[in-house]
Amino acid sequence: MTTVTAQIPADWPATQERARAIQDGLRARVVLDEPGPPPGTGTVTGVDVAYDDARDVVAAAAVTLDAATLAVVAEATAVGRISFPYVPGLLAFREIPTVLAALDALPCPPGLVVCDGYGRAHPRRFGLASHLGVLTGLPAIGVAKNPFTFAYDDPDAPRGSTSPLLDGAEEVGRALRTRAAVKPVFVSVGHRVSLDNACAHTLALAPAFRLPETTRRADALCRAALRAAAYPA
Repeated sequence: MTTVTAQIPADWPATQERARAIQDGLRARVVLDEPGPPPGTGTVTGVDVAYDDARDVVAAAAVTLDAATLAVVAEATAVGRISFPYVPGLLAFREIPTVLAALDALPCPPGLVVCDGYGRAHPRRFGLASHLGVLTGLPAIGVAKNPFTFAYDDPDAPRGSTSPLLDGAEEVGRALRTRAAVKPVFVSVGHRVSLDNACAHTLALAPAFRLPETTRRADALCRAALRAAAYPA
């Protein structure tokens, strides 16, 4: 496995106002009219991030799986300094430099990128999955553990049941039951994938657990990388 050091770009935003302006500019480049790759084909890569705020350290992991078998194809981690303060709605600016470094360190094409977070299910319709998708050109989806600030009805109990994740009357994602009678996950489009296909991918990636294998594996790997990071306190 490859581990690299992430650098914060020199032009990285330093204020909330600048970050929101960047979101507004990039959001117009999100592609919403492509279906994305068929579930169970090619590769799929999960990304996740862990922080140690006391040491000002962030670690990101990228884990590439064979979409048909869910076997691990490649893994990479990146460690760096935290690039932005904690601000709800702007979390991508804390994560993007390190996640991009981990993706760039993979020895194979990532295929579909699955983020532990949001895409269109975001107050500004531009969460991490959309941000990563636009910057890399890769198809991307968000699969979150909670619904952020949006409303939904509990899906029916059987696996595969869904209900709309709503901001007023707008469907920004779906609550998806990946295990019968277990709390749903919250799926949203990031870039170059339809919502139907995003849900189908999520189900295919979660044959035995509530969370997709991409999230489970990337979460464990980034936490291990954070523990091993040599940055001083």
